[in-house]
Amino acid sequence: MQRLNMTMSIEQLLAYCTENERVCPQPRRWNELYKLLPKTQQFGASWEPPLPLILGGWWHSSDSEKRDRLATHVRWAAEHSALDAITSFLTNLKEEEWYHAGE
Repeated sequence: MQRLNMTMSIEQLLAYCTENERVCPQPRRWNELYKLLPKTQQFGASWEPPLPLILGGWWHSSDSEKRDRLATHVRWAAEHSALDAITSFLTNLKEEEWYHAGE
């Protein structure tokens, strides 16, 4: 079920992101989400907030680590007045654009 332009709290959005065994968006879509985050900054070899666990990080991270990283991105969006944009992006993903536990 697609949800368009819904206002959600951080807790509601995080709960939505774990429904149906969801873990995180598929890599390409997660990268798109990251680009929507405001005020991302590079400090040497690291980024704030940390980059999505895609490319090499995808295969070497657990479902739990991926969920935690996505939650970090959601919280970052909330702290930087972008929760509505991130909510719209995530709730409009098709189910096949999500990575699910055990896939």
